[in-house]
Amino acid sequence: VQLVESGGGSVQAGGSLRLSCEASGVTFSTKSLAWLRQAPGKELEFVALISQYNIPAYGDSVKGRFTISRDNTKNTVFLQMNSLKREDTAVYYCFLDEVRGQGTQVTVSS
Repeated sequence: VQLVESGGGSVQAGGSLRLSCEASGVTFSTKSLAWLRQAPGKELEFVALISQYNIPAYGDSVKGRFTISRDNTKNTVFLQMNSLKREDTAVYYCFLDEVRGQGTQVTVSS
């Protein structure tokens, strides 16, 4: 299994970014996928998950601002991030089972 994230970058507070995570080597449609993030000096934090049945779940800190979705035809999961805050600054990782992608940096400035 391989996961490749993309879409990170720098944005001002209040802005938006869309992260993508493409999976290979797995029957994608049968799997749940999650996004977690890690800010400097902090532990890994749950952001969002989408089940194989397309049911989403969100961490409290991102509810109402972030949306997770998937495209099984492209083996890809997305994280639409709106109304970004400085505290959203972190490396964002895609997880499938025990496998983690390389991460993509999101930096939000005021």
